[in-house]
Amino acid sequence: MKTDLFPEDPILIVDDEESVIKGLTTSLRSNGINNLVSCSDSRDVMGIVNSTELEVILLDLSMPNISGNELLSEIHGSYPQIPVIVITGTNEVKAAVDCMKTGAFDYMVKAVEENRLVSGVKRAIEIRKLKREYSDLKEKFIADKINNPRAFSHILTQNKRMQTIFLLVESIAKSNEPVLIIGETGAGKNLIAKAVHDVSGREGPFVDINVAGLDDTMFADTLFGHKKGAFTGAVEPRNGLVHQAKSGTLFLDEIGDLTLPSQVKLLRLLDTREYYPLGSDLAKRTDARIVVATNRDLDKRIESEKFRKDLYYRLSTHEIKIPPLRERKEDLPLLLGHFLGEAALKLGRKKPAVPQELLPLLDTYNFPGNIRELRSIVFDAVTKQASKTLSLAPFKEAIGIGSQRVPLKQTEKLLEFTDNLPTIKQSVELLIAEALKRARGNQSLAAGLLGISPQALNKRLLNKHKE
Repeated sequence: MKTDLFPEDPILIVDDEESVIKGLTTSLRSNGINNLVSCSDSRDVMGIVNSTELEVILLDLSMPNISGNELLSEIHGSYPQIPVIVITGTNEVKAAVDCMKTGAFDYMVKAVEENRLVSGVKRAIEIRKLKREYSDLKEKFIADKINNPRAFSHILTQNKRMQTIFLLVESIAKSNEPVLIIGETGAGKNLIAKAVHDVSGREGPFVDINVAGLDDTMFADTLFGHKKGAFTGAVEPRNGLVHQAKSGTLFLDEIGDLTLPSQVKLLRLLDTREYYPLGSDLAKRTDARIVVATNRDLDKRIESEKFRKDLYYRLSTHEIKIPPLRERKEDLPLLLGHFLGEAALKLGRKKPAVPQELLPLLDTYNFPGNIRELRSIVFDAVTKQASKTLSLAPFKEAIGIGSQRVPLKQTEKLLEFTDNLPTIKQSVELLIAEALKRARGNQSLAAGLLGISPQALNKRLLNKHKE
């Protein structure tokens, strides 16, 4: 007969005192954590670890034969995915720091309060669960469908449109034709460009430059280089980026801002695969793959005669359009977790706990700055963090909840009306329903979206319920 065990894989309790094992077991079982195994002889620990899939390990430090410190180092070196919570009678800061440096997930002093023990173990279980889910998602959405999952490993996504883009990248990567990547600022155009290069298998380097703001001379000198004496100050010859990208990929970002004279030079490079360094009459050839990106609407740029139509047709042989973050909200949990870890590492802090209201809050925002904006918001929040759990305040401030709303533009159309105009009462009810939907039922967040207090929203909901 099958019994309900939690977690699915057992938790190993290691301590040379049977009374301690019994106390920890009782505390965990009384809180629903009932899949437990124990070991009182430190010499047997690695045998259990090697032969059993474990969820978490609770480890004593002071034991005869093999110390907990030695076991911690060996376990973390061989099985870094298993969270090890050190539980010891040593209440010393140095001991705690040493354990964390060795790879301990958490450090607790014996006679630990039951709530602290249970919450620590549950947090370790939850993090392992999230890591498994992330691994499973990557395997399901990437490894089973594409041939080069490693080339896309730096792009965190479970969005179907992004998976389609990965397949497209693989199908065009071996081509010598240019690639045009279109997407909003901060959407990750450079990551897709790098993936094109990585999948292509080209021997040369990936060379990138943002061409926005380069005048015609700077563009030519940067890309094509110059001969000695080509202009005042050219005391030495210089190879340009096209030369550096030999047998590799040249990525030109913000191509929509390129000047018209520079567009002519780029078109000539694409058509002939030849270029002239400044001051030279001898053409050089290149085998570099050209990949470009823009956040501009090139059709409008062509209409206003700011972008050459023939260059667009040449560049768009292979065209990739990246969806903005607001159209791939299912990626928020992955990106949030990644940026929290990155911020904690760079700021030298422990990765903070995430309040359950945070994801619904972020889900209400459209992220005009896309992934780059999310990263900036997360780093700011971690910098201001004053406790183990992230505060929602920096996020609310960043996305405009609880602060003065930005005035709407006269041309901004937020509502669509049918022939039957709704009443004021019906409009308010529909607006409240939409706010609650976007806030996933969280009334505090919904009130912020509506620009009213939670009390005012609650009063309206109660009145509607009474009707």
